[in-house]
Amino acid sequence: MSFFADGVHRWQVRPVRTATRTVLVVLLALPQGTFGQGRSGSEAQADRLVAAAIAQTRSSVVYDGSYRRIPYPGGDVPETIGVCTDVVIRAYRRVGVDLQVKVHEDMKRAFRSYPQLWGMSGPDPNIDHRRVPNLQMFLRRAGAELPVSRDPRAYRAGDLVTWMLPRNLPHIGVVARDRSSTGTPLMVHNIGRGPEVEDMLFTYPITGHYRYRQGGSFEP
Repeated sequence: MSFFADGVHRWQVRPVRTATRTVLVVLLALPQGTFGQGRSGSEAQADRLVAAAIAQTRSSVVYDGSYRRIPYPGGDVPETIGVCTDVVIRAYRRVGVDLQVKVHEDMKRAFRSYPQLWGMSGPDPNIDHRRVPNLQMFLRRAGAELPVSRDPRAYRAGDLVTWMLPRNLPHIGVVARDRSSTGTPLMVHNIGRGPEVEDMLFTYPITGHYRYRQGGSFEP
């Protein structure tokens, strides 16, 4: 199975157990107004965020992290391609948060606070938000960072989790509301097979845990 990072690296990894793609898709059949009835605004947004992430599992997406010029704001690569960050970016756009803009504006304010890993002299709205280390720094600066835990109860639906995959490749996914038979939250992510729902939260070393809601509001 082949994976790519920023169109540069190619590597192989052993597949992990995949949960059914139909998990939680029942949420998508509900009218938008029914999400989060009787729940807090943050929980309602989390439900919509998870539903938007899961909706992507119904489309065929080729894993492709190559550099592409895209519009700004609201820019996206073709919907038939994407990487792990695109699952997150597209889900947040569905709930009214444009991470392309959020990351770019913050990088303009504090470029040197962000990882200097790509030999760039300034922000680039075509690619910055599609890189996991940049998303991690943005989320940290936005006050959305939470402790990393081995306790599955620490992870709520709509949270973001980052991992370090073999060969030091960063990865990111969205916590779903459903859990495995052992109580571990399922994850919505794209590790190379296209967007999918999978029981893999603790498969790789976790490097970050974040809870970022509409407008940057944060609930511990």
